[in-house]
Amino acid sequence: MRAADEDRFREFARDNAVALRRYGYLLCGDWQLAEDLVQTTLYKMYGAWPRVRGTDRPMSYARRTLIRSWLDERRRPWRRSERHTGAVPEVVDPAADPAVLQQRAGLRAELATALAALAPQQRAVLVLRYFCDLTVAETSRELRCSESTVRSQASRALKTLRDVELETGHLAESELR
Repeated sequence: MRAADEDRFREFARDNAVALRRYGYLLCGDWQLAEDLVQTTLYKMYGAWPRVRGTDRPMSYARRTLIRSWLDERRRPWRRSERHTGAVPEVVDPAADPAVLQQRAGLRAELATALAALAPQQRAVLVLRYFCDLTVAETSRELRCSESTVRSQASRALKTLRDVELETGHLAESELR
């Protein structure tokens, strides 16, 4: 890769790594896995950078790569055998990582728990549609599915979130719309 291209890639990675990590966390609900997904995404983008830099939307390519990396991660057999209990064995000092505190400031724990209850495709649709503010058409392009699939997946996911809210009573109604 030429030095100018490498500099542009490093600038892109530096400017967008935090946002990609947030997207990854919303998808998988695990900060460490989100970091791994970002690294995988940036690795894949580095190889494709000569093609990607010519496009007007490299972040779109990055989001698509991140989502596909996460879906691939979910399909791996060794991942299926793991059970997440939600309990971390060691005590973590939240003040030790200011990036985590900043990223979690706007995201309520109840919403993260509710997102974890969704199927991977539904979660990907909600993250792209409502967190990344993409249109139905843009979301369908990112996920390479039809617009009707995006609409039905979003509808089912929102219904699931509403059902979780009714069961727990924790989520504010405004967060589900």
